[in-house]
Amino acid sequence: MVRLVKGIDCAVPLTLEKARAFRAAGYEFAARYLVPERYAWKRLTRAEAEAITAAGMQIVSVYETTANRPAGGAAAGVDDGAEALKEAKEIGQPEGSAIYFAVDYDAQPKDYNAIEAYLRAAASNIPGYRVGVYGSFSVVEEMARRIPGIHVWQTYAWSRGKRSEHANLYQYQNNVTVAGHIVDLNESFGGEGWWNTRQAEKNAEMPEEKMEESPKEHKGENPKMKPEDAEKIIRFLSAAWFATESKEARDEFHRLANEIRKAAGISTAQISDRLGK
Repeated sequence: MVRLVKGIDCAVPLTLEKARAFRAAGYEFAARYLVPERYAWKRLTRAEAEAITAAGMQIVSVYETTANRPAGGAAAGVDDGAEALKEAKEIGQPEGSAIYFAVDYDAQPKDYNAIEAYLRAAASNIPGYRVGVYGSFSVVEEMARRIPGIHVWQTYAWSRGKRSEHANLYQYQNNVTVAGHIVDLNESFGGEGWWNTRQAEKNAEMPEEKMEESPKEHKGENPKMKPEDAEKIIRFLSAAWFATESKEARDEFHRLANEIRKAAGISTAQISDRLGK
């Protein structure tokens, strides 16, 4: 049984004192903005990531500049993915963790094609990291259908009381005062893609061959599985993922798909492209 974990998200950077106050109040993760320096007022820095980690909390990275940015389609996704990657590398976010891209408005069905193109383009520009989407029930349901394996963070806003069973994270209340600070409240259900700086440091100390979370081959070796065989297996796993309502089973199918991806030397974005066809 997956343990429900409480967390917060906020635009204001956290000090060690604030992070400790949230942890003492029972919150175990903080979602913060992985954005360029021109958004310094809400930008996650390495120093803040270290403070959050020192307080005993996990970090969820989310990229958002403007609320309806994903409506810009693939061109916007290329730029935002590249910026997110630059920030992730600068603060030392470990590969294998997720970067969520926010659809922070009441997107309608006419926007879905552009949003999908945005997310696919962003995913192709964050090699080594997993792509996630933040949005309403309708948005996350549609993107989970179109891009199997995507991480899902649903907000109650614009969701009209509906909850997605795809959600790894769920934002259920905005603008709440906790330990004297205004934050949004969240809960998680597993497969969040969160991280901390100790994890990043540990990965940096590991031999390179043990860090292969990105779709790179081991030095001097060829992929151990043909990409076409990997595609077939992943399609079966995708069908099984949709056929079950068990969160644990879905997490396992996701894990197996990633192992097959690594064995075949193909990227998460390539898998998404193939499964979406």
